[in-house]
Amino acid sequence: MGNKKSEKTQTTPTTDESTAAFDMTTEEAVAKKEIHIVGQRVKYFREKRGMEQMALAEMLGVKSNAISNWEHGRTRPDLNQIPKICAALGIGFYDLFGVDDPMRTFTAKERAIIEDYRYLNEQNKSVFNAVLTTLTERQRAEECPPITKLIKFQKQLAAGFDVSAEFDDEGEDIYLYSSEEVDSADCVFTVSGDSMEPEYHDGDLVLVRRYPGCGKLRPGDVGAFMIGNETYIKEYQKDGLHSYNEAYKTMHFNSDDHVILIGKVMGLIEEEDLATDEHIELYRVLHPDDEED
Repeated sequence: MGNKKSEKTQTTPTTDESTAAFDMTTEEAVAKKEIHIVGQRVKYFREKRGMEQMALAEMLGVKSNAISNWEHGRTRPDLNQIPKICAALGIGFYDLFGVDDPMRTFTAKERAIIEDYRYLNEQNKSVFNAVLTTLTERQRAEECPPITKLIKFQKQLAAGFDVSAEFDDEGEDIYLYSSEEVDSADCVFTVSGDSMEPEYHDGDLVLVRRYPGCGKLRPGDVGAFMIGNETYIKEYQKDGLHSYNEAYKTMHFNSDDHVILIGKVMGLIEEEDLATDEHIELYRVLHPDDEED
């Protein structure tokens, strides 16, 4: 008996859910093409309604194979077809694209307010909008970081200044984020010169609590002083007024010298202490009387 020729067994490659075809030329599986979400949703809602592809195509006025092409990811519907598709399938725009409809997240009370708003005439809508804007601004202002308004005085003081005298100019408003130091101050002054470096530099803004509110200074306290018509920021010691910068001599005085304590320096103002324009406007919403003073 002759030898029986062995038959060559030819196996067919299998594909999983991630593949859809087999290329006979390359003998490799072809990956399944990702189907656009709209195609997936069209198929889902069409089948859910028990509708044939042909019936949907007729309703949309498209070729019979158009629906199949969408559902298999070969093509996508034109944008002008989207409203027609939604109407034919009885769904909304958000359903078709598989995203949450924000209206569905509203409570029943919120939806009722929207319906009431739509009922209003244009004049009453304007009134409603104005009230809503006012309430929104007020709430935003209440949520704003606390702000303290102080007066920032200029360097020059009036001649003949004494404890009960006032500055010859009213200064300007400065808005600072509230803190223990800021709230303990009454006003703000600008440092001039380098005599208090390295702690205080030329142009720095300092918080000052005015006398008599600050009480008497203790040795080591930094104060704002007026001598003649000049203002100084110095460290108070029993023997005189000291500068941190060793290049400057101690200022000594006798009983005939007229040295006036303006106030105690409570601290430096940093850049982050200055309120932003947005927060200043919100502060004014809560403090309208401040702007009338």
